[in-house]
Amino acid sequence: MSERVPPSPGPDVVVRSGPESMAVAFARVLRGAGLAVPTSTVLTFAEALGAVGLADRHGVYWAARATLVRAPEDLALFDRAFLAFWDHAELADSDDDIVEELSVTLAVDDDDAGDDDEPDSAAAGDEDTIELRFSAAEVLRQKDFAAYDEAELAEAHRMMHRMRLTGSPRRSLRLAATTRRTPRPDLRRTVRAALRTEGEPLRRLHRTPATRQRRLVLLLDVSGSMEPYARALLRFVQAAVAGRRRVEAFALGTRLTRITRELGSRDPDVALRRAADSVLDWSSGTRLGDGLHRFNDEWGVRGMARGAVVVILSDGWDRGDPAELAEQMCRLSRVAHRIVWVNPLKVTPGYAPLARGMAAALPYVDRFVEGHSLTSMEQLTAVLNEP
Repeated sequence: MSERVPPSPGPDVVVRSGPESMAVAFARVLRGAGLAVPTSTVLTFAEALGAVGLADRHGVYWAARATLVRAPEDLALFDRAFLAFWDHAELADSDDDIVEELSVTLAVDDDDAGDDDEPDSAAAGDEDTIELRFSAAEVLRQKDFAAYDEAELAEAHRMMHRMRLTGSPRRSLRLAATTRRTPRPDLRRTVRAALRTEGEPLRRLHRTPATRQRRLVLLLDVSGSMEPYARALLRFVQAAVAGRRRVEAFALGTRLTRITRELGSRDPDVALRRAADSVLDWSSGTRLGDGLHRFNDEWGVRGMARGAVVVILSDGWDRGDPAELAEQMCRLSRVAHRIVWVNPLKVTPGYAPLARGMAAALPYVDRFVEGHSLTSMEQLTAVLNEP
């Protein structure tokens, strides 16, 4: 096996995208060739491409080999696929079988693209052309919310509505029918069943405590430091309110604003517009302690937070007194079933909760999770569905 790194790609290879799309397309070629390429290694390869750049063929080769090759016996097949994909090369194996020349065209699915962006099939002539396409949704899942444009926000909103937020179950005081034998007999169903057997209760039916969803309370920080993420997180909150019952939503800045009714509209655009109009302190300062104080006094301790899952979506930057925030978090933790804190900055390498507000609140938090991308929102959904 030669470790020679081939030269720059030929003119027949059309590159229309950045490192992410190239990584996804090359991974699909390797999978088609029979190599096992997990999604996690593709993400690592995309990050490596972003670091070395597409113009550095030596760096591209070793970045791909270090991240995508999992076994020594795969190296020969990997080298052949690399040459065919990146350099449009004509190769021969040990049996002198000629590998057909491939004309590879990379294209991105884009609803806004015009006719000029379509590959020219006539120019390919009689040659076999492999057209590789991938969905932008995979890249969107890993992209930071702060880098989203309006079109990506709209697409992310549609993807959030497909997340199955069933909620954390709890035992109810009501009883439900069951096929198992329990200490609670179901007399009504037993008597009805006995009518079919001339009054003889041949089957004894039972009941068991039913389960119901816990109330979900979402507190979204809309301060200036959260502005790059609040736009996307508000869409997650709207999807939660519209997707299931027993959900309450609040905006938290210099004041506390209840936005459950505004986000309950079936039209997401109308819901988001109404919520934005009702929140007067959007992109202002943050007084988490004062906001939680009002929430506890008017809603939380009085019943809304009792036995509920409370989710606070905030970066933890607070202009108020940290002692006030700690006291209100302590009050909230006494009545809530679980407190989940979603911090978009947690993904930052070397992150530590050094902000005064975050440090004061963390001892009372049950789960501390990321909140910077669609993937992190899917992980948050899994956390909220836990018993």
